[in-house]
Amino acid sequence: MSVFVVETYAVAPEKREKFKSLMQRLLEYKKENPKLFKEVRSWKLFAQMFGGIAGTYIEMWKFDSMADLEKCWKRENKDERFMRIHQEFLQIIDPATFSMKMWSSVM
Repeated sequence: MSVFVVETYAVAPEKREKFKSLMQRLLEYKKENPKLFKEVRSWKLFAQMFGGIAGTYIEMWKFDSMADLEKCWKRENKDERFMRIHQEFLQIIDPATFSMKMWSSVM
């Protein structure tokens, strides 16, 4: 049964270029360190086009199971460079708009 982590958050217009640069660094880091993200089956970043809060982004991470998600998060939390990227991310987004949901596949 697949597990999806869905994060939504807004980025202020003046921080969007910094956000795009940070997401590019994350992608490069994922490519350079495949063992760190080996349980991640897919990762997508979406920009909301209509409705809701302007400037909202949606990230969707797919894992095969909750156990795989936990393994990945445990490794990420021990990785200093990943945690620096994560801390920069937290400084760019509007924390009042952040939400995280976990979905499981039904069919």
